[in-house]
Amino acid sequence: MCMKLTDSVKTLTGVGPVVERGLQKLGLETIGDLLNYFPRKWEDYSKITKIRSIRPGNVALLAHVETIHARRSFRNRRLAITEAILSDGTGTIKATWFNQPYLAQTLKPDEEYLFAGVFEFKNSFLSLQNPTFEKIEGKQAGGRIFSVYPENKVITSKIIRKLVAQCIDLSSSLSDYLPVEIEKDHKLTNYAEAIRNLHQPESTQQLEEAKRRLAFGELFSLILTSLVLKRQIKTEVSPKVSFKLEYVEKILGQLDFKLTDAQRKVAWQIFQDLEGEHPMNRMLEGDVGSGKTLVALLAAAQAIKAGYQVALMVPTEILARQHAKTAEKLLNPLGIKTELLISALKTAEKKLIHDQLASGDIGLVIGTHALLGEKVEFKNLGLIVIDEQHRFGVNQRRAIKTKAKTMPHVLTMTATPIPRSLALVVYGDLDISVIDELPPGRKPVKTQVVFDSVRGEVYKHIEGRIAAGEQVFVVCPLIDESDVGGRRSVTAEADRLNKIIFSHRRLAILHGKMKPDEKESIMTDFRNGKYDILISTTVVEVGVDIPNASVIIIENADRFGLAALHQLRGRVGRSGQQAYCYLFTDSDSPTTVKRLGALERSNDGFRIAQIDLELRGPGEIYGARQHGQLDLRLTDVTDAKLIAEVHAVAQAFLDQDKMVKYPYIMKRVDELKALTTLE
Repeated sequence: MCMKLTDSVKTLTGVGPVVERGLQKLGLETIGDLLNYFPRKWEDYSKITKIRSIRPGNVALLAHVETIHARRSFRNRRLAITEAILSDGTGTIKATWFNQPYLAQTLKPDEEYLFAGVFEFKNSFLSLQNPTFEKIEGKQAGGRIFSVYPENKVITSKIIRKLVAQCIDLSSSLSDYLPVEIEKDHKLTNYAEAIRNLHQPESTQQLEEAKRRLAFGELFSLILTSLVLKRQIKTEVSPKVSFKLEYVEKILGQLDFKLTDAQRKVAWQIFQDLEGEHPMNRMLEGDVGSGKTLVALLAAAQAIKAGYQVALMVPTEILARQHAKTAEKLLNPLGIKTELLISALKTAEKKLIHDQLASGDIGLVIGTHALLGEKVEFKNLGLIVIDEQHRFGVNQRRAIKTKAKTMPHVLTMTATPIPRSLALVVYGDLDISVIDELPPGRKPVKTQVVFDSVRGEVYKHIEGRIAAGEQVFVVCPLIDESDVGGRRSVTAEADRLNKIIFSHRRLAILHGKMKPDEKESIMTDFRNGKYDILISTTVVEVGVDIPNASVIIIENADRFGLAALHQLRGRVGRSGQQAYCYLFTDSDSPTTVKRLGALERSNDGFRIAQIDLELRGPGEIYGARQHGQLDLRLTDVTDAKLIAEVHAVAQAFLDQDKMVKYPYIMKRVDELKALTTLE
């Protein structure tokens, strides 16, 4: 029978009703779906080592299981440890797995398996750490690279490998969006061969060449689209904002500090954009506390004094209120009217602001998603500033731009530093400015990963800081204990601290389920020193400024991403005092140790962002999936060399006007354009 890509997977041998339903749950309904279902990793058993010859490092073994058992860690009762003795006739070796107690029943004594893992010295002895394994079947004797796929309870990688083997010849019917001339010019594996070698690699070289080819194709479409957008925006006419030094001097004259060199540099870049003939489309990156908001207000003053209105959109009401207070203080002396627009306002208050925006009486409005309401109309919106832009979806970022009668200037800001390699892919349509220094006098926060065994010492230190007149944050991942078991909650932790540890201190709680007025009241009281300790969820992650706070405890720190932990750490030490961050965890897994250890060793947001990117990928950290269908299944977003190469290829392709020769590429670019911030 002649198979086609559009044929159902049930035409393949071994696909009955149960397997078919399992495949459907993975989104696999056709043979084309199956061939486009890429492995998530590969286990290399191609070079088998005899146990008598084993050396520390990555190894693969063909061995029998002599004994195997599971136990609880003596140090941490929540940690399950499975240990096995493996033998291949030349010697024996210990293998250790963490939190996989079921393996004691999965791996059968006296049966032969292929094992692959890292042989290293840990916990006072040499052992094979968390090895993967494959059961030996028939006359199979190893020497293979196995593809490992995302699975479910029914569909295993072994099932997928058998199904793919039946239809792999159809890979020649697949196509992608990389022009054949580029494929040949850069000596890349052809697409069909790359798909075959991805599923069934015969060598590591084959596999690496296949991954490079597919990554090249993934990147080409995305980067080409960003370059098309960047060219397109240069055809738009922008509101022209002439630079006036007097407004900068009036604002800076109110401050008791000077701008950093980095602030001056990026402010000048923004002023030049505003003076240009085309709309600004710039992202301002800066670590926590680097002074991005002040730069944005300097730009806002220029636009407003030139006769335009400015909208500053932020993700939370707490941050909106804080920005509004800062803006009022700095801009009102220039005769600029500022207002706060949030959902918590009364209907009459909102209507008044709506009327004043429509008439042009308000120069700067600071708001949350309330700015996107149908009743919000501007007389002459010329500049949009979006703070923590990755917290807004594509449609929301697009909606605020529709409030302007012509293409406005757009300044997006983020306190999550973005490695250049990722920025070229995800934000290639933007110009990027970076504030890479903190104001003078800011001391690095002393950070320590801690376990329950030293909790008493941490509380003793906190007591000393409170006695010295300073304040403390305690951050928990949950609001209520009933939400998810095994994690600390705001309500339970506040009750425990209030009754047992700090009954003589003033405590308050804060979380997202509270009413806006209640949250604002607590934050105001905490800022004014009414409370010593604030127990909160991550609602304090962004923009909360409590100058007197010097200590932050983060419970279950292993549950948070590094970028979020770095943001939370930035809540303390904002007035130049020595500050401390304690990261509590009950996990001693190698991954946790590596992740949290990065925060202990560095206060550099860019370095931490790079590590976070390597460990978690771009979508989860930067909201990259909101940016569009960032389908980077094979791309290593830390591979700056490959990304730079593809960027150069895409730029040359565009400059030479070759797109018209490839209608299918033009169609793909149009699809991706519709999912970006510009369209």
